[in-house]
Amino acid sequence: MTTGIDHRPRLLLVDDEPTNLHVLRQVLQQDWRLLFATDGMRALQLAREQRPDLILLDVMMPGLDGYAVCSALKADAATAAIPVIFVTALSDAADETRGFDVGCVDYITKPISAPVVRARVRTHLSLVRLDELRETRLQIVQRLGRAAEYRDNETGMHVIRMSHFSHRLALAAGCDPEWADDLLNAAPMHDVGKIGIPDAILQKPGKLTPEEWEVMRRHSEIGAEIIGDSPARVLQLARSVAQHHHEKWNGSGYPAGLAGQAIPLEARIVALADVFDALTSQRPYKKAWTDEAAIALIESEAGQHFDPVLVPLFVALLPELLQIRQRWAD
Repeated sequence: MTTGIDHRPRLLLVDDEPTNLHVLRQVLQQDWRLLFATDGMRALQLAREQRPDLILLDVMMPGLDGYAVCSALKADAATAAIPVIFVTALSDAADETRGFDVGCVDYITKPISAPVVRARVRTHLSLVRLDELRETRLQIVQRLGRAAEYRDNETGMHVIRMSHFSHRLALAAGCDPEWADDLLNAAPMHDVGKIGIPDAILQKPGKLTPEEWEVMRRHSEIGAEIIGDSPARVLQLARSVAQHHHEKWNGSGYPAGLAGQAIPLEARIVALADVFDALTSQRPYKKAWTDEAAIALIESEAGQHFDPVLVPLFVALLPELLQIRQRWAD
């Protein structure tokens, strides 16, 4: 049974010569849905209204040429993410460089080769799909992290703040920017294991008994089990953070009693970010500490709870951290 709905990706073909559009139509119509425009203004209108998955764009057109159209597409948040492939008779290196400068992802010269056009379209649509899957995965990670915080009398803003704190500290420590970006998206999962802790313990208003505390401490290992093994670096970092962010530099933490640099760097970073935001945030069971008191505690715990190299870097970031906290206030 078919629904009659065509879910194939949609391409916008732009060329002022109808003959060229006809050629592209013959090459592409079997595998993709097609939209057509014969001038730059119409192309921009269709791009905004129809949101095609990819645009094949001629360069030499009267009025708005392809370079101007591509620049306008990239300047508009609604269309900036749509990949643009130039299809043109211009073949000089300078022309290609200009095309890439204004934001195109590829360059096909006329007369076109049907197999080349189809292959390039498939490649760039696959890249779009990968980007969508990555964004979806990151959003799931963030939402699961927030779900854990809501169960623990925390707020969703806590995981956002401490994630940005972690990102800034990673950069200050000289970490690769891409690794720091991945940590930004992994950090919200640090307490996801609390999903597996009984409400009677997790939401107990008073002090936990030794037996209850042993159950509570299991949330780090439960978190690692929930996240599981994955080849994706974001999820690898998330698992490491969930499992080890309660380890302490002097080896007195849990669950494994790791010490010093045996504690993964990502966990050492998140431990600082998490404690600072927890101390300076008001909760139903406590008042917020002053920034000065929180920083004093963190400095006193350098070499005990926290990495002594990271602590001064974190303290130096305080003006930026306060801006983050203001932006993501409860």
